[in-house]
Amino acid sequence: MRYLITGTAGFIGFHLARRLLDEGHFVTGFDGMTPYYDIALKERRVAILARSNAFRPIMGMLEDRAALDAAADAAEPDVIIHLAAQAGVRYSLENPKAYVDSNLTGSFHMLELARRLKPAHLLLASTSSVYGANPSIPFRETDDTARPMTLYAATKASMEVMAHAYAHLFAIPTTAFRFFTVYGPWGRPDMALFKFVDAITRGEPLEIYGEGAMQRDFTYVDDIVEGIVRLAAVPPGEANRVTDPPEIDTLSPLGPFRTVNIAGGNPIGLLDFVDLVEREVGRPARRVMLPMQPGDVPRTFASPDLLRALTGFVPATPLEDGVRAFVTWYRTYRGL
Repeated sequence: MRYLITGTAGFIGFHLARRLLDEGHFVTGFDGMTPYYDIALKERRVAILARSNAFRPIMGMLEDRAALDAAADAAEPDVIIHLAAQAGVRYSLENPKAYVDSNLTGSFHMLELARRLKPAHLLLASTSSVYGANPSIPFRETDDTARPMTLYAATKASMEVMAHAYAHLFAIPTTAFRFFTVYGPWGRPDMALFKFVDAITRGEPLEIYGEGAMQRDFTYVDDIVEGIVRLAAVPPGEANRVTDPPEIDTLSPLGPFRTVNIAGGNPIGLLDFVDLVEREVGRPARRVMLPMQPGDVPRTFASPDLLRALTGFVPATPLEDGVRAFVTWYRTYRGL
């Protein structure tokens, strides 16, 4: 099949593209190579993908409608997977315009693209942040997402709402999947695991927010990719309606649209996570306990029931194995 994936220089996009290429598919990658974090890391990811003759990298910003249209016309995709976004909860407090440009304007351009090309399936990356400080656990796709706590979460929730309207108006089969604290090799330097391993390895202070009382539903990147690949084969529609039990399905009555969590539903306390990272790195952290930052939520906890019903899959990589794989990659990447 032919895939158009935005964000192939990014963490999840790189892993997804590599998986699809390994399976014999054609992938056109679209990425803006923004300097939000080290571009050299992005370039190394793209260089690995470019070893395949079935991969075509195209550079451009989501805000550039003409560049995006040209990439899509070259790709002639059967499936579109939109992963590119301005990520990061805390950075949205510093540079909110980047989130509006990428996550709102850019997602609008992707929807217009899908309206024109009519792919068999459009898949969009959303986030657990849309649940805000949801008091109900575990977080279910049917829960209210109208009270985001950051602009990042608001832009992702808005993308979901826009995508529903396009699915209804133009019959575009669309799935928005919600990620929960993704980690693994080739991860982003601004994410918790990379920052923790980096600080412990360098002997630098490890800043722990929320006094360590937070919980996160960590999801290994290979499990995320497996979930996306399986969901891509299940476009929303009556043929794929969940009937057992029917109340967990988010298939819209107004169009071929669905939201799905991709996570295992196994939250872990932040201090327990730090303990695990210390063991894998082989040295203790210099812990600095800090209060909760604006926009942080105390807990994420996914229900994987809908993902299981649709695909028969639930992320299950043990956290110990995933952290060990990251530490091994980190040492190679840093030349340690």
